[in-house]
Amino acid sequence: MNKQLQIFSNGFIRENPLLVLNIGLCSSLGVTTSIFNGLGMGMGMLFVLLMSEIVISIFRKFIPSAIRLPVFIIVIAAFTTIVQLVLNAYVPALYDALGVFLPLIVVNCIIMGRVEAFASKNNIGNSILDALGMALGYTMVLVLISFFRELLGGGTLMAGTPFMVTVIPEAYRIGVFNSAPGGFMVFGILAAIVQFGKYVAAEKQGKKCEEPTVHDCSACNAACGSKPADSAEKTEGGN
Repeated sequence: MNKQLQIFSNGFIRENPLLVLNIGLCSSLGVTTSIFNGLGMGMGMLFVLLMSEIVISIFRKFIPSAIRLPVFIIVIAAFTTIVQLVLNAYVPALYDALGVFLPLIVVNCIIMGRVEAFASKNNIGNSILDALGMALGYTMVLVLISFFRELLGGGTLMAGTPFMVTVIPEAYRIGVFNSAPGGFMVFGILAAIVQFGKYVAAEKQGKKCEEPTVHDCSACNAACGSKPADSAEKTEGGN
């Protein structure tokens, strides 16, 4: 159970494709001008990544190594086409908003990387967990970036939907967040927060190991690879 939980949770923080691995940035910064766009892109990625990992995991033992990459691309392209057709038929506004970034899901490094590194080497259950974790972590970051860019740059939330609300008057909006530099600024701040959190967690772990508590001294000494004080004294006495 712990292994499955770790596989699922990797995509949120530890191996988040955007904030940690820094892959798939082009589409993520291109479509995150509104929450509606970011959420739509995330759901499209979720479908393509999930279905691609399922199919590749099922047939992984039958795919020759020499042609695995072309096969992966064909599978990904098939599910990307399905997403395009569905959005064009039922959500044309989102289809137009995502533009060229929608068909570019085929060559997105996140999908190709997970299919190659994980689905082609693991069973279907773990592949499903990996796809869900990675896609949800990706969508979470897209929505966060979209939230700040839409709020500060457009002064609205959920623009393009019946739930749109105006939060900031036009005179106080910061137009740079509607452009590419604004997207990089928001992304950079979020990535810095994640890295700072990881640094603080590592510092706390190191301090805990260096300064063992009275009640858990043996456990900490074992973790640090050091000898307990009484053992050291006995060794010195024997010498």
